[in-house]
Amino acid sequence: MTDDATIRLSKRVAEMAPCSRREAELYIEGGYVLVDGLVIEEPGARVAPAQQVALAPDATLLEIQPVTILLHKPAGVSAAGLLTEANRSAEARRERFLRRHIANLTPALPLPDHASGLFVFTQDFRVARKLVEEGDKVEQEIIVDVSGTIAEDGLAQLNRGGAKVSWQNEGRLRFAVKGPKPQQIDVMCRSVGLTPTAIKRIRLGRIAMAGLPAGQWRYLQGYERF
Repeated sequence: MTDDATIRLSKRVAEMAPCSRREAELYIEGGYVLVDGLVIEEPGARVAPAQQVALAPDATLLEIQPVTILLHKPAGVSAAGLLTEANRSAEARRERFLRRHIANLTPALPLPDHASGLFVFTQDFRVARKLVEEGDKVEQEIIVDVSGTIAEDGLAQLNRGGAKVSWQNEGRLRFAVKGPKPQQIDVMCRSVGLTPTAIKRIRLGRIAMAGLPAGQWRYLQGYERF
């Protein structure tokens, strides 16, 4: 079928709503327009006269709010590569998903590739300011599996300089530290005779990873604050 036999989706929606072309584009970008039963988010998509175009009953022209995504990153895996619709957690699947939710995201307080745990991406400038510009003030809770024998005063050494470090069990340390630099946890452990075998961040500020499954993500809720 040639383009001459089709029209822009935004024009079709504007005619059927009826509404302005810009309002039609907002409906489409908001995920409220279905073509033959499928959500289409591109205003420039072209549709044929025989195709069924419908506007969702709950369609609104309210501005789409920026999102913040909480990801449980496994060790050795690219965080950005996990931000797909298929990797939404069961909790996130209860909310509307738009492809624009995973566009123009700022990674905040990234993890080293070999580490796992809570990773944050955001479109919200307020969250970016809190975690990026003021990241050194945000406490991170990190669980570290270790091997080896700690130096006699090793725990006291680890607790110098503002970090709060304690044993969770004989092979695992808990760090609560603000603004750790890349490799800092590794260096601290090795300085007291320990070798880190696994590093997992479980909390950023007041936001804990809790039961979020590995490799999945959810949206930060409106009531949650870092």
